[in-house]
Amino acid sequence: MTAAAVTAGLVAACGGAGSPEHSAASQDGSALYASSCASCHGSDLRGTDEGPSHLSIVYEPNHHGDDSFRSAIRNGAGQHHWNFGDMEPIDGLDDTEIDAIIAFVRSEQEREGFESYPP
Repeated sequence: MTAAAVTAGLVAACGGAGSPEHSAASQDGSALYASSCASCHGSDLRGTDEGPSHLSIVYEPNHHGDDSFRSAIRNGAGQHHWNFGDMEPIDGLDDTEIDAIIAFVRSEQEREGFESYPP
């Protein structure tokens, strides 16, 4: 077995960003994001007049980590950073669906990069 094959196997086994599990979660998350988040945050994640862009540097993982996204989805979030008002909780999503949405947002952030703040 070549070193490249061993490395590829280890990355897949560890659930790296290119793993089938990550890709499937991101694809499922895309549909969930479209139905649960896009009306305020935009189908392209760039925001609307109802909510901010998830591509803003404010939402990079070291500032608003995955737990911040989970909390906002489950519990809502008070207005901060923006003037859109408070975010209401998003009902009807289980933990697996929330994780899929977060995986989708993170994959899009990685693919698109971040926008400056303030916009």
